[in-house]
Amino acid sequence: MSFRPDHFLTYKKTRKSPELQFLEGKSDEDIRNLFLEILYGGIHGFCFSLYEDGQKPGDIIGEEQIRRRMEILKPHTQWIRSFSCIEGNELIPRIAKEYGLNTLVGAWLGTDEEKNQQEIESLISLAKEGLVDIAAVGNEVLYRNDLSKEELMYFIQHVKNEIPGIPVGYVDAYYEFVQHPQITELCDVILSNCYPFWEGTDFKYSLPHMQNMYHQAKMAGMGKPVIITETGWPSKGEIFGGAAPSMENAMKYFINTHLWAMDENIGVFYFSSFDESWKVGAEGEVGAYWGIWDKNEKLKFGNEYV
Repeated sequence: MSFRPDHFLTYKKTRKSPELQFLEGKSDEDIRNLFLEILYGGIHGFCFSLYEDGQKPGDIIGEEQIRRRMEILKPHTQWIRSFSCIEGNELIPRIAKEYGLNTLVGAWLGTDEEKNQQEIESLISLAKEGLVDIAAVGNEVLYRNDLSKEELMYFIQHVKNEIPGIPVGYVDAYYEFVQHPQITELCDVILSNCYPFWEGTDFKYSLPHMQNMYHQAKMAGMGKPVIITETGWPSKGEIFGGAAPSMENAMKYFINTHLWAMDENIGVFYFSSFDESWKVGAEGEVGAYWGIWDKNEKLKFGNEYV
């Protein structure tokens, strides 16, 4: 059976709480076709992978490259998440809006005070231009210990003061919102990263583990909206604890995540859109293989059915 975007399987959104057993007994062809059904039907959001081979954060990226990748993502998503507001990243929300997409725009905060100010000023400017639907002030700053809680709270409050009417949050691992209630209280929306892989979880337990992460963030938020800003599974690389990268596991994780998210009406930004070679540093080989498309912008799963 060859796949066509208008020839879908019989999945119904009314099916509740999909479990991993749903994929048991399915042929490779069935799994690939379900993956493609979900992808072509459209998911909530993708994390935008900016860098090609030989590029890395700090390089200035031009409009042509961003536009080319945005054109690939546009048919498959409603939202785009960006991670920075400088060095070409500020073009991501601008181009996304041209394509009719919603934007979660992040200011990258770290130990460089001058860059922090540039990021915050650019985020505010983009928001005032109408290019930001949700503003994210920092990404895993507490996890990396790059700023103190008080410094981070100052930046969040400053952005909130400057762009009233636009939801402002902070992105970090789900447990940071449990451990830092003052940060959680300050956020309009809880932006939670949920990675069973990086907690060494065996794939067969990955969906319930991710669901538990989400519910911990939701409980910490005490009624505030919660968005999963990153989750995914690598297709290649080193085993981490009990978590094994593979093409099959990556494809199944994408399926399980989005069937559950659609059933429960949960916003998920999938990590990631494209493989990025620069990420092999601290993460090892596995860091370069989180994309749905490879580094050459070719779809990694189900190509023979497209």
